Amino acid sequence: MANTPHGGVLKDLVVRDAPLHGQLVQEADRLPYMSLSERQLCDLELIINGGFSPLQGFLNQKDYESVVNTLRLADGALFPIPVNLDVSKEDVRRLGIQPGARITLRDPRDDNALAIITVEDVYIPDKVHEAKTVFGVGVDDSAHPAIAYLHNKVKDIYIGGEIQAIQRPIHFDYVALRYTPAELRSHFSKLAWRKVVAFQTRNPMHRAHRELTVRAARQRQANVLIHPVVGLTKPGDVDHYTRVRVYQAIMPMYPNGMAHLALLPLAMRMAGPREAVWHAIIRKNFGATHFIVGRDHAGPGKNSQGKDFYGPYDAQELVTKYKDELSIEMVPFLQMTYLPDTDEYQPIDAIPKGAQTLDISGTELRRRLRTGAHIPDWFSYEAVVRTLRNSYPPRTKQGFVLFLTGLHNSGKDHIARALQVTLNQQGGRSVSLLLGETVRSELSAELGFSPEDRHKNIQRIAFVSAELTRAGAAVIAAPTAPYARSRAAARDIILSTGGAGGNFFLIHVATPLAYCEQTDKKGLYKRVREGQIKGFTGIDDPYETPSDADIVVDVSQQTVPEIVHSIVLLIETNGLI
Repeated sequence: MANTPHGGVLKDLVVRDAPLHGQLVQEADRLPYMSLSERQLCDLELIINGGFSPLQGFLNQKDYESVVNTLRLADGALFPIPVNLDVSKEDVRRLGIQPGARITLRDPRDDNALAIITVEDVYIPDKVHEAKTVFGVGVDDSAHPAIAYLHNKVKDIYIGGEIQAIQRPIHFDYVALRYTPAELRSHFSKLAWRKVVAFQTRNPMHRAHRELTVRAARQRQANVLIHPVVGLTKPGDVDHYTRVRVYQAIMPMYPNGMAHLALLPLAMRMAGPREAVWHAIIRKNFGATHFIVGRDHAGPGKNSQGKDFYGPYDAQELVTKYKDELSIEMVPFLQMTYLPDTDEYQPIDAIPKGAQTLDISGTELRRRLRTGAHIPDWFSYEAVVRTLRNSYPPRTKQGFVLFLTGLHNSGKDHIARALQVTLNQQGGRSVSLLLGETVRSELSAELGFSPEDRHKNIQRIAFVSAELTRAGAAVIAAPTAPYARSRAAARDIILSTGGAGGNFFLIHVATPLAYCEQTDKKGLYKRVREGQIKGFTGIDDPYETPSDADIVVDVSQQTVPEIVHSIVLLIETNGLI
């Protein structure tokens, strides 16, 4: 029998609002609309399908402040993570956002109207307090991915209000594995599963995970729900397409009828203990009766001081604190370790003193995948390793981006062309060259040279670079890129969307302005000095010197062949050639 939803009633807004569907569709076409961000889309899907029960919309100010400060909604219901709809001042002005306004929420991928929000309030959050209280254990540290996201991507104004659902987002990937809470509850009922242990993961699964989940099922006389996150996870995680193929490969390793795989479109916050409570609530809404909480559950890793943000078992302690309200039994687990003498996995606290153990860390696994080194059978299954190797080829087969930045006539274009010839001679990859002037004429002809237009131009270069490098190409980009925020955003785009090819190297061509001006055969600097050109980088528009360059070169002190050789050595040192 499936567990009772959090709050007692499953808030499936699509079912609730089905009688009004035609009316809502017509109204949505007339209303002002906003396209959702990727996180907002994930949040909305779980609001309207009941995964976030008892929520029926995005948090108003009273609920938001209560959740941040007390882990509860204003009515006292336990809910540890604020789920907000953020907008900009421009959005408020353009859409006429004010209490009582109705706004259509659209899917950014296909422009479908998914829901209508009736605005209850419009408020400015204290982001620093939110960062410290929800994520940072009293510290506003941008080493935490959710805090970095909060400060860099979340807009300055939140709007709260209830939702009327029109339709769920349409997915084209793994459709058969995507279940709403009501559908998964029905599935458990059909199979007569009375006890269900849910396993949360954002990583590929290996033998230790299989042993952990089977052990949990055995202890609780239950079945297993493998419920991985396929929304937003931690930057740098394995992409969800690869992970789902891994989960599909590992499912046959369970006894027939023991386990079921379903995907969760959650945007994780990596909030450690709070997130563990949130995950328990979500799995309760999906019908699970038990929930596995392991070591450092939903932890983001190290803070800026090199220490873990949360203690290894803080999450288990917080879930235990609220166990009576959660009404889902936590299954605590320690790290599983392999014992070669008995060919089995055991929790680390059950290992006899002096027994030989073996383990492969995540870092070591990534190294072996990168280099093609052997991954033993005791660690993972052949089908899983094969899937990972297909998605993450050895470094010599991965793409990379060489991002050259510098003043006009600094020599970056000359270096870029020489690099293109050298890498073509090396062979093994296609090589793409994105010179600043070429991109301006072919991709960004309508853009000017205002700070925002310059920023947009760099983001276009980053987008194209990520698409090429994900396919295994070597990309040489050579824009001026004068602003640190634009270069940082470009790096983020390539690292987050470049897949296995998300290898980014920033090369600062630091040729002095005087040398650039002296050797300028086009005479642009002369025209700037004469007042014919305004807003020229290095003269009357700033060039922000990179502090994070992987290599710094200077054509006034080095020859182009020397510079090219130093860059080739850089990528060779990183195992890419």
